[in-house]
Amino acid sequence: MSDFIIKGDICYTADKNTLITRPDSYVVCKDGLSVGVYDTIPERYATLPVHDRGGMLVMPGMADLHIHAPQYAYRGLGMDMELLDWLNAYAFPEEAKYADMSYADRAYTIFAEAVKKSATTRLAVFGTLHREATVLLMDKLEATGVVSYVGKVNMDRNSPDDLREESAAASAEDTERFILETRDKYKNTYPIITPRFIPSCSDELMKSLGELSKKYDARVQSHLSENPSEVEWVRELCPLAENYGAAYDGFGMFGSQGKTIMAHCVYSDDREIALMKNRGVYIAHCPASNMNVASGVAPVRKYLDMDMRIGLGSDVAGGHSESVFTAMVDALQSSRLYWRLVDSSLKPLSVTEVFYMATKGGGSFFGKVGSFEEGYEFDAVVIDDSLLPHPQPLSLSERLERAIYLGGDIKALRAKYCRGREVFSSES
Repeated sequence: MSDFIIKGDICYTADKNTLITRPDSYVVCKDGLSVGVYDTIPERYATLPVHDRGGMLVMPGMADLHIHAPQYAYRGLGMDMELLDWLNAYAFPEEAKYADMSYADRAYTIFAEAVKKSATTRLAVFGTLHREATVLLMDKLEATGVVSYVGKVNMDRNSPDDLREESAAASAEDTERFILETRDKYKNTYPIITPRFIPSCSDELMKSLGELSKKYDARVQSHLSENPSEVEWVRELCPLAENYGAAYDGFGMFGSQGKTIMAHCVYSDDREIALMKNRGVYIAHCPASNMNVASGVAPVRKYLDMDMRIGLGSDVAGGHSESVFTAMVDALQSSRLYWRLVDSSLKPLSVTEVFYMATKGGGSFFGKVGSFEEGYEFDAVVIDDSLLPHPQPLSLSERLERAIYLGGDIKALRAKYCRGREVFSSES
């Protein structure tokens, strides 16, 4: 870790409604933390090295709250299917391949390299039920320099024979071994308890995972109310639960405030929403996936207006791209369709709001992350938007919007920093 200054055109959010733009300014990193943004370099920092990115966009790193690493290999396929059919045709057969460590090594090398070269600095990742392959995934993500929570998936029912654990007890034992093996192994990579979703996990297994979460103060990630058929299936499997979320909560999976991520929440009713709000559950909004596999459009405006904890998820491979910039555009567009076609009282999202979700909103799952405000962990990406030429001057907020829509993270990413370390440079 080093102390340094980045000079550039700086953009970040103070809250969901407030975009701060500071042209030709300096953001200072000291001991891995931001100490603020300045028009000129303060005297007390005059001896620090300056990374001169003049004329480029400098913004916080992106947070991806929901991505499936083993599915990266087939992203962009099967997008004409609904969720449950797509899982059976694509997801399950691919994930079964990770019993072969040589295949896992090849596939996860490709995934980790894509993460390294993306604008993402924080992510919550699903592996497979294969413990050894999931530890291999963690090794590779640790080498990228980003910060991640990675889960060994749990599945002991309603799954293909080659992708179903032998029993609830065996699944829980393997998960505990996974936690103990990895929780102190890395600097930037951590285990997270990961039941795939309630249909693939028996009551016995869900109860055991809830106990492990409490025993180790472990974080949890899963899927919630993504698809109408899935919601109805859970109603049949858990008839005593008031709703899908209440079933998770009953197993202790909505435990500690701010330590659970639920992806999608497209069909959450008012009681489920209130329960998530009360428990401090994070919603991972995955607009591309929800559209690609025809699940629907989540009422994100409602969640933002209720000040719920919410960020974005690429949800590869239901989502077709690991780019959180793409997720921001998808969130903007899907919110307009929701407003026009579903509920005109829920106004569309703004660029400021989705940028907040991609940075500070999702970043808060990882701590004080996603902003250049004083005391925040120093994650940053540098975008050279001169590679997206325009014939006339634009304001800094217009340049940011344009970079988001035009895929500046893919076309023009120049550097990435995480926890005060440069982890990627296009010049290296």
